[in-house]
Amino acid sequence: MRGHTDSVTSVAFSPDGARLATGSWDDTVKLWDAATGEEITTLRGHTDRVLSVAFSPDGARLATGSSDNTVKLWDAATGGRPMTLRGHGAPVHCVAFSPDGDRLATGSEDNTVKLWDAATGEEIMTLRGHSDTVSCVAFSPDGDRLATGSWDNTAKLWDGTDRSDGAVTDLYE
Repeated sequence: MRGHTDSVTSVAFSPDGARLATGSWDDTVKLWDAATGEEITTLRGHTDRVLSVAFSPDGARLATGSSDNTVKLWDAATGGRPMTLRGHGAPVHCVAFSPDGDRLATGSEDNTVKLWDAATGEEIMTLRGHSDTVSCVAFSPDGDRLATGSWDNTAKLWDGTDRSDGAVTDLYE
């Protein structure tokens, strides 16, 4: 699959496996037909490198994180006008939907994790505890816990609900 004009930094399959999303340093996201390799569409809207992509569990939405310090939520079928989530003070390295698709977790070079309402784009909470870039985020299968990894050489487990903003456990230091 060729089409980006710069490095591809992230890839994600749709839940049904029919589409592939790719994010690139060329500031775009491309959607591909996973069976044929044909480009479906190019999503434009970020003003800097796209560092992360993730489909919602139902495949209807696509979240993208960028060096422009924003997260965008796209209609994965049409690529229509995205919702822009602002709140991070540095590039967004990772995005992940909760298993029910109601929440979105994002990790950034500002050393924080943010939880967002995936329907409204409203920030639910900011998790602080890492001392360097948060490079990866993942929800537990039940959605109650959130794991994060950082360039500070730690992984942390957090309460993934909106009941608390404290770290549950430091997994590795």
